[in-house]
Amino acid sequence: MADHYDVLGVSREATPEEIKKAYRRLARELHPDVNPSPDAQEKFKQVTHAYDVLSDPGQRRDYDRGPQPGFGGGGGAGFGGFGDIFETFFGGQGGASRGPKSREERGQDALLRVEVDLGEVIFGTHRDLEVDTAVVCETCNGSCCQPGTSPVTCDICGGSGSIQRTVRSLLGNVVTSAPCGTCRGYGTVIPNPCPTCQGQGRVRARRTIPVDIPAGVDTGLRLQMPGQGEVGPAGGPQGDVYLEMKVRHHDVFSRNDDDLLCTLEVQMWDAVLGTTTTIQALDGDIEIEIKPGTQSAEVLTVKGRGITHLRGNGRGDLRVGIQVVTPTKLDHKQKELMKQLASAHKYPAPTLGHFQQGLFAKLRDRFLNV
Repeated sequence: MADHYDVLGVSREATPEEIKKAYRRLARELHPDVNPSPDAQEKFKQVTHAYDVLSDPGQRRDYDRGPQPGFGGGGGAGFGGFGDIFETFFGGQGGASRGPKSREERGQDALLRVEVDLGEVIFGTHRDLEVDTAVVCETCNGSCCQPGTSPVTCDICGGSGSIQRTVRSLLGNVVTSAPCGTCRGYGTVIPNPCPTCQGQGRVRARRTIPVDIPAGVDTGLRLQMPGQGEVGPAGGPQGDVYLEMKVRHHDVFSRNDDDLLCTLEVQMWDAVLGTTTTIQALDGDIEIEIKPGTQSAEVLTVKGRGITHLRGNGRGDLRVGIQVVTPTKLDHKQKELMKQLASAHKYPAPTLGHFQQGLFAKLRDRFLNV
């Protein structure tokens, strides 16, 4: 890279006022509004960068000193750094150079909340999720530079990414290190940033993430999708996506672990005489047999018609709770038939007995095998 003093056409002893006058003169000659030639534009950028460095007292002092020995810049002679202190007291060379940091960083993780129906949980389902995230810039392909250009070595830190300063102490001269303020510790600068991503190497965009949701998920469960998150700065590795599941409420069926629960209303005469009926389950029709004398709160179990286990093979069961419905509106003929039935069997009159819990409490206990 050309010397900044040569670019501005001034001596190394030039005063700040002389540097400012030289910059103004060259800027008037090379500014793109005055001189549109490509060579003039490139020279204008060099002049501007040289002025930015030399007009700042701190950067000019670092530039005049050049890359310094110590952390990030190689070892120094004599007693000029921590390495020398370690060598003096312990007979060995102290810590190695850390070097400049990379522009590439890992992208952030994302948390997405996904709702599924109870029926979709039985066998699993598929979703195409639309997300607004960071993707690699197609113009620079993550390089952060305008096409045809590349980063250049920082002329302040010499590519080490850090600036060393010597502090005098009782033990001698101790070298301290801090990130270079010009390149921000990267060791390089980008004179021509990509116009699309503004030198970030990534842009915001809408992206579709295909997701296969496994069977057996439940509300609150989180699924991890490695490498599906946003792209990091300078086209760095993608973060992860976490899917937090929520199973929607169903009006007929509820869930207990991998079992499905429901209630079937049976007319009194069907409970007495027995019958068969077909119910519409979440995965197809099921024929249910009501045996004669079935009582309220009995639970019928249909094996293997519940939810597929999340880890492993097989499915839970469908558990059907019976609720016998007593008719409340009978016509004259139906009432006479009921009276004939009652007189024929000589049922005992109602009597006090032990306390019996309600229907739904019985169903709950039997559903949960309490």
